[in-house]
Amino acid sequence: MRARRTTVRRSRLLASVLSLLCVAALAVSGTSATAAPTAGAGASTASVSSAASAVESLGIDGTAWSVDERTGKLRVVADSTVTDTELAQLRQAAGRFTAAMTLERLDGRLRTLLSGGDAIYAGGGRCSAGVNVRSGSTYYFVTAGHCTDGTTTWYTGPAMDTVVGPTTATSFPGNDFGVVQYSNPAVPHPGTIGTVDVTGTATAYVGQRVCTRGATTGVRCGLVTGLNATVNYGGGTIVYGLIQTNICAEPGDSGGPLYAGDKVIGILSGGSGNCATGGTTYYQPIQEVLSAYGMSVY
Repeated sequence: MRARRTTVRRSRLLASVLSLLCVAALAVSGTSATAAPTAGAGASTASVSSAASAVESLGIDGTAWSVDERTGKLRVVADSTVTDTELAQLRQAAGRFTAAMTLERLDGRLRTLLSGGDAIYAGGGRCSAGVNVRSGSTYYFVTAGHCTDGTTTWYTGPAMDTVVGPTTATSFPGNDFGVVQYSNPAVPHPGTIGTVDVTGTATAYVGQRVCTRGATTGVRCGLVTGLNATVNYGGGTIVYGLIQTNICAEPGDSGGPLYAGDKVIGILSGGSGNCATGGTTYYQPIQEVLSAYGMSVY
């Protein structure tokens, strides 16, 4: 069946900017936390919001933006597919909002990473299962919405001879999460990420030490570098409210979990770069998925 989409209003972008500017950021190193400079110290809430609206209104594929909690400015990145003309438009916007916006060029292309922890397969390619969840006595796994969008049935291997189950929900674009039900009792569904026993969920914060697990690259670790990021993957596909990290990923890792210790934080949406040279990745917060469907990890 075709999964439903969730409409995300632009007001969400303004709300995320306002929320980031109303609190002091925490910079974390190891196990100690120290107060960072107050967000917005060098830019007003209105100017940052105006800069974000200006960038979004340009509608340039291959761009992403979020508030940098160290400076309070809107940090805009443009990938290698952004043309010189489009880059000039972004620079013009940056010139209008000098005190509120910075612009950077990314190596590589921002993309969704369709191609697992564990690998899962469908007719359209391969993704990664994020985390197993349940609602009552019914079990599911969460993955990326761009993986489940238009996909009805999932399998354990590329031969597609062992069914896992059907897609039961999708929210993409706007969000990027999908839910698949375990319909085959022969397929195990432990409450783990690899060898890590999941005990709950957590909310990301800038500077947090996190890891991700994917079918292509395995376990990789790094830091949360931004919150409430917006990514324009192209073709009108924009996703809001994402967690940004400096962890690399490759095609096939989409849907894999972001976690800290034994707590799940998010689901891999996409990114740029690769694991040979490094990269940036973006994650859908897990709590939104669980709240939407009344599910829990176990």
